[in-house]
Amino acid sequence: MNLIENLRWRGMIQDIMPGTEEQLNKEMTSGYIGFDPTADSLHIGSLVPILLLVHLQRAGHKPVALVGGATGMVGDPSGKSEERQMLSEAILLKNVAGVKNQLEKFLDFDVAKPNAAEMANNYDWFKSFTFLDFIREVGKHITVNYMMAKDSVKKRLEGNTGISFTEFTYQLVQGFDFYYLYTNKNCKLQMGGSDQWGNIVTGTELIRRKAAGEAFAFTCPLITKADGGKFGKSEQGNIWLDANKTSPYQFFQFWLNATDTDAEKWIKIFTLLPKAEIDALLLQHATAPHARLLQKKLAEEVTVFVHNREDFDFAMKASEILFGNATTDSLTSLNESQLLQVMEGVPTSEVNKEQLTEGYDLLALLTDTNIFASKGEARKMWQAGAISLNKAKIGTDKATITADDLLQNKYLLFQKGKKNYYFIKLV
Repeated sequence: MNLIENLRWRGMIQDIMPGTEEQLNKEMTSGYIGFDPTADSLHIGSLVPILLLVHLQRAGHKPVALVGGATGMVGDPSGKSEERQMLSEAILLKNVAGVKNQLEKFLDFDVAKPNAAEMANNYDWFKSFTFLDFIREVGKHITVNYMMAKDSVKKRLEGNTGISFTEFTYQLVQGFDFYYLYTNKNCKLQMGGSDQWGNIVTGTELIRRKAAGEAFAFTCPLITKADGGKFGKSEQGNIWLDANKTSPYQFFQFWLNATDTDAEKWIKIFTLLPKAEIDALLLQHATAPHARLLQKKLAEEVTVFVHNREDFDFAMKASEILFGNATTDSLTSLNESQLLQVMEGVPTSEVNKEQLTEGYDLLALLTDTNIFASKGEARKMWQAGAISLNKAKIGTDKATITADDLLQNKYLLFQKGKKNYYFIKLV
């Protein structure tokens, strides 16, 4: 399969400009995608454009990752119902640096290769571009009628909030990015999400009118979840690519918990596995969906791609602790940072460490931390052998919790029944 055929099979093509496939089949082509630096880390919604650049480079073409240091100051109205908050230059520069560091992990920047990836920041060419220069060099080539016909503009004009002149001109700014990269880096292709189609086409139109050139484009569908929920969101918020914002364990769990419908779609989009292997996985999954082979492979591939094999191995170990038959030794082998990662999302209580000096009555501790509503209920479960401490069953011969029971000298993990965990921290 050529690049476009591969992306179509993966469900990663929505709109495509005539001649794009022919251009990519004809010669090595430079193509770019813009990344919006609204935070100092990308999230998993950015994985699709990242993977488009990866596929582009793997097919022998040259990827350009454009970080919008200038457009980030303006704000794109596409898909937005109201204007977003402007960021200061200092915050934008910090965000741009963070995004650049992440992108460099996924693409090959070896300058010895003809299709080495490149980074660009549109602030470099906009910082000295005056307003008068802009309206003369760019504005005169695109009519207001053309700009108002864009869906992103029409929706805002028809809504209650309207659209500011700043956001209205965004498509010209993005269009000039394409024109600049076309004339300075021979970049003939722009890719992006389907909500960017209007902005992208403005760029190809500017290239046609201002440079008498021909440029190409395609977009990918916006990713959705089968249950209607917003892709990339969890109860804790965005799923970030930065391990300090979303731990590798929580990242792994997001993919592992995908529904069958989502996993069948996402295994094609978010992994680089070849068609034959994915087809075999889909067949295996269809015959034994309860084994969740598809979700497990999806979680493995994406976690290793974004983080590394070591983080994946840890995520597997952490999952075994909470959802498998792990022993106390597995729990005590974790360092404090790893332990806290595993305990993200587990109900947590705090206890004064002085209460363990003389020993803390087990039933009192279980009720003081609201693990049980009453000592009677706690006693019944305890005598039935249905309570565990640090992955070991608590026998009726143990009625007191002491400092010797602590993990990392300040934590306790209680388990009620098979799946109910409670994490206690001594303060």
